[in-house]
Amino acid sequence: MSSKRLEIPVSAGEYWWGGSVAEGQHMPYGGKPIQVDLSVDLNANQGCPLLLSNRGSYVWSEEPFAFRVENGTLIVESRGGDLIRSDGHGSLRGAYLHASRTYFPPAGELPERLLFTAPQYNLWIELMYEPTQDKVLRYARDVLAAGMAPGVIMIDDNWHEPYGTWEFHSGRFPDPKAMTDELHALGFRVMLWVCPFVSPDSMTFRELEPQGVLLKDKDGQTALRRWWNGVSAVLDCTNEAAVRWIWDRLDRLQREYGIDGFKFDAGDLPFYEPDDRTAVPAGRNAQCEAWAKVGLRYRLNEYRACWKLAGQPLVQRLKDKNHRWDGNGLASLIPEGIAQGLLGYSFVCPDMIGGGSYLDFTDEARLDPELFVRYAQCSALFPMMQFSAAPWRVLSGEYAACCIEAARLHAELGEEIAALAEQCAASGEPMLRHMAYEFPEAGLEEAADQFMLGGDILVAPVVTKGARSRTVAFPAGTWLGDDGSVVQGPARLEVEAPLSRLPWYRKQA
Repeated sequence: MSSKRLEIPVSAGEYWWGGSVAEGQHMPYGGKPIQVDLSVDLNANQGCPLLLSNRGSYVWSEEPFAFRVENGTLIVESRGGDLIRSDGHGSLRGAYLHASRTYFPPAGELPERLLFTAPQYNLWIELMYEPTQDKVLRYARDVLAAGMAPGVIMIDDNWHEPYGTWEFHSGRFPDPKAMTDELHALGFRVMLWVCPFVSPDSMTFRELEPQGVLLKDKDGQTALRRWWNGVSAVLDCTNEAAVRWIWDRLDRLQREYGIDGFKFDAGDLPFYEPDDRTAVPAGRNAQCEAWAKVGLRYRLNEYRACWKLAGQPLVQRLKDKNHRWDGNGLASLIPEGIAQGLLGYSFVCPDMIGGGSYLDFTDEARLDPELFVRYAQCSALFPMMQFSAAPWRVLSGEYAACCIEAARLHAELGEEIAALAEQCAASGEPMLRHMAYEFPEAGLEEAADQFMLGGDILVAPVVTKGARSRTVAFPAGTWLGDDGSVVQGPARLEVEAPLSRLPWYRKQA
């Protein structure tokens, strides 16, 4: 059935997920009031016009919608397109798979394999706005010296001339080709940070404005938008000429310097206005989607803000987290990672280990080494894990060793994780899964601190300060633990989790 407004009574034992990844901590929706408008702000992360029920129902629209739960009723209101409700698919998994096949079938491709088989190294927290050729190479050598596997290394903001001028800054990077060659020789692949902004006092702006490829405001003037680094013009990525222009710049970086891929930042809804004038009529969500489509050209990519494009080979990172234990930090990783998968974003990456909010690292004396370790362990069996602040530098002794061990675990299972990525690229299924997705009869819909990696690996990180044990819910079956223990499910057990341990279990055939 389709309509512009749906009122769906939420029966006892029924739960709903979806809409916005940033609402992951409020999922599943059911008994508690919630109000979300997907056309206003996705809170710096991904969104998709999809709601899913553990009773095998879903709601889909081609356009953003608003939804809320009040007085035991899920109310969904259109912001443009028809709302489509589909029932009778049996379970959360059944609803997801039917929606996926119908509305966002998998592309059958996955991003660069190295993203899954080894840790990633993003230089944002370590170098902030001051990356240099020497510092990048030193970080890479230190990774290897610490006994960690080489992986994708990401050179973040300010490697370049003014925004939109995608040229290496000659003072900070005197010989970028030599740098890239050395990184490749060490076993790394190289990514560069880019965004859709163009500094308005640059030669690039003066080149682009007459071409009509910059976003225009409602009055037809070149739009200047405030973002976290100031005020800039914005590429209109609904304009094919704008897309060709940035592809040309990025392709040249690959051709001349051997760059392997790109981290596509920004694209958030608040940087656009509903009445912007674009080459193809587009609201905020469609402009966010257009920026995300730019990255489909590159197998090595990363996004943080995205609309729709479920089932596509795009890496989706969780938004910047604080160096905290609560829902602004570590405690958010699992519920939001689960939300990513249930919205069709299978190739998920948690935020940088320890948190990606740079203000938390301005006084390193205040860092919590235990938190840093638990961040690393929680990330280790996500499809991807990403370091930034160097554990060998900011931590000592046991704490550094535990982080390096988490990196080793990810690399040890890397080929298995990559094989799962290939399966999910074909099937469209999430890599990181809610317990209720795999075990619909187990009554685990509200489990928010453990997850499944594929169908066989149960991961139960410690996300509470000071905890040296935790409760794990085991569905039916035989489970072999990382510590050699064997658990016969269904069961709820308190398991030991000293600082050195990430509890995880493999289901036995």
